[in-house]
Amino acid sequence: MTLIKSISGIRGTIGGKVGDNLTPVDAVKFASAYGTWLKNTNGKDNKNLKVVVGRDARISGPMIHNLVVNTLIGLGIDVIDLGLSTTPTVEVAVPLESADGGIILTASHNPKQWNALKLLNEKGEFLNGVEGEKILQIAEAEAFDFSDVDNLGEIIENDAYMDIHIDEVLNLELVDVDAVKAAKFKVVVDGVNSSGGIIIPKLLELMGVEVVKLYCEPNGHFPHNPEPLKEHLTDICELVVEEKAHLGIVVDPDVDRLAFISDDGEMFGEEYTLVAVADYVLSKTPGNTVSNMSSSRALRDVTNAHNGSYEASAVGEVNVVELMKKNNAVIGGEGNGGIIYPESHYGRDSLVGVALFLTHLANKNMSVAALRASYPEYYMSKNKIELTPQIDVDAILVAMTEKYKNEDITTIDGVKIDFANEWVHLRKSNTEPIIRIYTEAPLQSQADALALRIIDEIKAIAGI
Repeated sequence: MTLIKSISGIRGTIGGKVGDNLTPVDAVKFASAYGTWLKNTNGKDNKNLKVVVGRDARISGPMIHNLVVNTLIGLGIDVIDLGLSTTPTVEVAVPLESADGGIILTASHNPKQWNALKLLNEKGEFLNGVEGEKILQIAEAEAFDFSDVDNLGEIIENDAYMDIHIDEVLNLELVDVDAVKAAKFKVVVDGVNSSGGIIIPKLLELMGVEVVKLYCEPNGHFPHNPEPLKEHLTDICELVVEEKAHLGIVVDPDVDRLAFISDDGEMFGEEYTLVAVADYVLSKTPGNTVSNMSSSRALRDVTNAHNGSYEASAVGEVNVVELMKKNNAVIGGEGNGGIIYPESHYGRDSLVGVALFLTHLANKNMSVAALRASYPEYYMSKNKIELTPQIDVDAILVAMTEKYKNEDITTIDGVKIDFANEWVHLRKSNTEPIIRIYTEAPLQSQADALALRIIDEIKAIAGI
């Protein structure tokens, strides 16, 4: 595996050669680049720079954590060390600590051999493209200047932030703890043996929910592929039915993606996590919504039903957040189960999603399966077409844009073609000669057929 460097941080597999994988040397190098960028941004003589650091429960977590923390100390930066934590918890902690930034050590939904450094600004939000590019340049040039022995940073350990984060969520105006307690919900939680196995059950118990734990030991040994997709979640689907639970809750290792299992053991659908939560938020606080271009059209339908305005951003959390701020959106996120609720903070947060969803369910007084059936029905197909390096991928996207110029077309991120009842989104890979093809339609067969048609058209244009 190659080491993947992007504007939001670096990720890679543990072990191997320096520069090819996420080795200790690479962890130190990129922590040094981030710390140097902070010092350059805030003035080199500023001795009070603070960075919040937290990690998920990956096996490599303690090693990478120690390397990153001590690198920042070597740069003269103080570290607020949260230890085992979640991505949204670190995001919440940065502004509460008046810190200058944050680093989350997690490879999110990637398997256990992966880890990553995700980088935050002083607001606890992911860096934008310009900032990320500067850090990559500093890393490439190895332009680091470490502090002398009298000016090293300090480590301040604080293991209270998961509880603080829970309190922040429970204090949100639209979270009705009393209504949830009265509903007497029974919920199965799959924490994929990471930090979600601690924080989600604790949140639920404070909301008066009976919790059945599945894979909630934070030992980093993921019992299944940690991406919360249907094919990985047979155990919890079976246990929800066996336990006669009202629903199941699944999070990824860093707790920023959220999926529900209905009471009948069927997937609620990751795309519909945001749809359901938005339905509740819009019913109480009418306004606008945002998701990315590869997310379900169901959010647009629900937003329109509440007389709001929906807009789609380019793919990527930082792009969603930017458009949410521009449009003053009251709720937004990504179709991968990422809820972004500005009343809390501008980051995907499964705790916020759980608390709002359960309040919505308690108010509706219906089963999860019935709630799911109340929303517009859409199905997705996700494909890709591999091309030879000699083929001009950009030229193909231009040709597809021209072919469908009479349709509703968006080109801020690849090419998205909106038809009356279905859509297709074409995105090129930045690292391989690949076009990713996402389609959605009212029936799975229609989504699949549209994908096949588009693939044939691309092959015809490419002459393959």
